[in-house]
Amino acid sequence: MCGIVGYLGKDDVISVIISGLKRLEYRGYDSCGFSVYDKKGQDLTLKTVGRVAALEKMAESLDFEAVCGIGHSRWATHGLVTEKNAHPHFDCKKEIFLVHNGIIENYKEIKKKLLERGHKFVSDTDTEVLVHLIEEFFKGNLEEAVHRALKYIKGAYAIAVISKKDPGKIVVARKSSPLVFSVEKNRAIVASDPTPILPFSDKVVFLEDDELAVLTPEGFKVFDFEKKQKIREPQVLDWTIEESEKGGFSHFMLKEIFEEPEAVENSIRGRIVLDEGIAKLGGLEMVSDKLSKIDRLILVACGTASYACMVGEYMIEENAEIPVEVDVASEFRYRNPILDKKTAFLAVSQSGETADTLAALREAKRKGLLSLGVVNMVGSSITRETEAGVYNHIGPEIAVAATKSFISQLSILALLTVFLGRQRNMSLSKGQEILGALKKLPDLMRETLKENDEKMKNLAEKYSKYRNFIFLGRKYNYPVALEGALKLKEIAFYIHAEGFPTGEIKHGPIALADENLPFFFIAPKDSVYDKVVSNMEEVRARKAPIIAITTKGNSELEKIADDVIYVPQTIEMLMPILNTIPLHLFAYYMGNILGCDVDKPRNLAKSVTVE
Repeated sequence: MCGIVGYLGKDDVISVIISGLKRLEYRGYDSCGFSVYDKKGQDLTLKTVGRVAALEKMAESLDFEAVCGIGHSRWATHGLVTEKNAHPHFDCKKEIFLVHNGIIENYKEIKKKLLERGHKFVSDTDTEVLVHLIEEFFKGNLEEAVHRALKYIKGAYAIAVISKKDPGKIVVARKSSPLVFSVEKNRAIVASDPTPILPFSDKVVFLEDDELAVLTPEGFKVFDFEKKQKIREPQVLDWTIEESEKGGFSHFMLKEIFEEPEAVENSIRGRIVLDEGIAKLGGLEMVSDKLSKIDRLILVACGTASYACMVGEYMIEENAEIPVEVDVASEFRYRNPILDKKTAFLAVSQSGETADTLAALREAKRKGLLSLGVVNMVGSSITRETEAGVYNHIGPEIAVAATKSFISQLSILALLTVFLGRQRNMSLSKGQEILGALKKLPDLMRETLKENDEKMKNLAEKYSKYRNFIFLGRKYNYPVALEGALKLKEIAFYIHAEGFPTGEIKHGPIALADENLPFFFIAPKDSVYDKVVSNMEEVRARKAPIIAITTKGNSELEKIADDVIYVPQTIEMLMPILNTIPLHLFAYYMGNILGCDVDKPRNLAKSVTVE
């Protein structure tokens, strides 16, 4: 939801914080700020509404040799987007400074008591109560004050706190919100994710829930909330700093769309044993026996990841013959699902920190289910709280809208289909067919990108005057229609789009069909192709513009659709991966043409770490 950076060391503190905030701006970008202090105990706080670039410009003329500081990029929850509500927040004496990601649920009660004790508040945020609460308990030792204050807090948080009255340290803590740090070479740096740390070190510690850490240039100590010290060893990240840069593309989103073939390669590398027709998923080997005995699988996720799960449902039920249920995470825990010990639970999340998905996971664990995860972020909460799982291995995804992570999730769910299917009734030849097609997919994806990049740009120009779209698909491609509509809503804001199963248009949506509403059909030559064509004819009869995605060599749709996009042929269960690519490009170019900030869509954040 928000980006946190803290730094203590020999480098230019302000520059390090601003550089880190730039890397985290995808997490929040309506306001930002930093607080620093120097060797003499003098402090400086700078805040602004808007992007980090504005903060950087304000800091250019500063002559302040800071030795320690914290910074924050905000995605507003409590309080309007104003300078006074921007982080960091500070206490009455302006001696303690704090940045926070999350929501303090009981802030009103705490604020009332603090006001009665004479504390003065300057913002409308929930966060400010925490720094005043720390002030209330501060007796010269910052970590002791933070520890005591957190006992009164209900909600989710990741915090970084500094005090010029207890200098030379950064105190950090987390509950249901990510925080990672590195202490190496006489410098300590903490952030919401590893990208600000990568220029300095690839050795990081992921703070866990209900943990507090004290960072100094010489080392770190981690404690649980009962003050018991915990031994934590840094882990080495396999990301490089280059992976989080744009690499010559105009936006991260476009770069990440063009990285989709590589994402599939990285997700399947070393996991295909073609001769035996099996998928080798090392992260699941320890629970292989348990998985062979399950008779039901629940897939849970949010947003784009939930659409990947919907495709996975078709894959697994059709090919592995296991009943699958897909739940939106925010609904799963509230509907009292009927669960038993022969059901496995799979959480899918790029960040591994999605609050609703984590809450659903914890509910499943309370019910005794085997818990699994598909996650990109090494060391994230879901990876630590599941019994087993699979990593995406696709590097950082910076743009707020998920693109390559969605494609990666689809490829991993295809591997999972073979893994589960070969434990049951899937034949050797069927396993080889799926895995062989999966191995060939990256080249087909590159072909799709090469042949459709300019075409989708031109189509976006052609259709940029429309403000409503309907996306339609059947079977495997119904979730693809939902993804195409979601991407257009996210990226080309001001445009309204909806996705439907193609067969449902007669049950309501066709009432909207006229020359002012384009219909986007996903219509590859598959088992339901003829039915999709019939639905397309119905829309054509109402004179609505039609855009169609179909398989190369199928010229039939040129007689029905206004515009046809071609993708190569692969097996039916993998067609969603190829069909998604033009939709991602269309949304990107539409947003770009309309002047939208495609990497940072309004009102959205990359990692949704509060409910």
